[in-house]
Amino acid sequence: MRKRNMLAAIAFCLIAVPAASAATSVEKIHNPKVVVTEDILAPGESETIPDKPSMLVYMADGKAELDLSGGPPQKAAVKEGQTVFQAASSGSMKNIGSSPLHFARIEFLTAGTPDTWGMTGLSPNYVMLLENQYARAYDIKIPSHTFEPQHTHHDRVVVSLSGAELEHILPDGTKQPSTLKTGEIVWRLGATHVGHNMGTTNLWVIAVEPK
Repeated sequence: MRKRNMLAAIAFCLIAVPAASAATSVEKIHNPKVVVTEDILAPGESETIPDKPSMLVYMADGKAELDLSGGPPQKAAVKEGQTVFQAASSGSMKNIGSSPLHFARIEFLTAGTPDTWGMTGLSPNYVMLLENQYARAYDIKIPSHTFEPQHTHHDRVVVSLSGAELEHILPDGTKQPSTLKTGEIVWRLGATHVGHNMGTTNLWVIAVEPK
């Protein structure tokens, strides 16, 4: 009887005390230049900051707190499409908002280069978000039923915030399908082309080109 009561007490404790929650992180891309994950932190959840430099592309509005060693916690409200650089550091990132904190994390596996690319090769309607030794990141919007000017990309991570039915038109006139779904995270090889949004939805993506 005593043994049965002890087992019941242990079972009650396991039910009454929830296990520590962990963030959801799904690997989307892994190659010699980058590891890219799609991360979702529920309210109150946190994850360890990786020991490699990275860029975060937020895929929804939210609130985050960075707790880095050697300094006080840093709180910030983030917006969909916001792109930030995060240095390799010991510490954690926590969702302090009331909705899921959803972002793509691009970890850089090389030392990069000090070369500055700026807007070289890009369409003039792109918006440069940031550039450092590891990568350049820029915002692309293509309204439905419109064409971009011809431009050139490096190999890149594409985070689709608003998908569209697309095609790329190469300099020789070849047409390649390039449709993106909302929420998709893909690796695209460098190329020179014209972008054509053939669909009824406006395209919005963030591109990150590792150096």
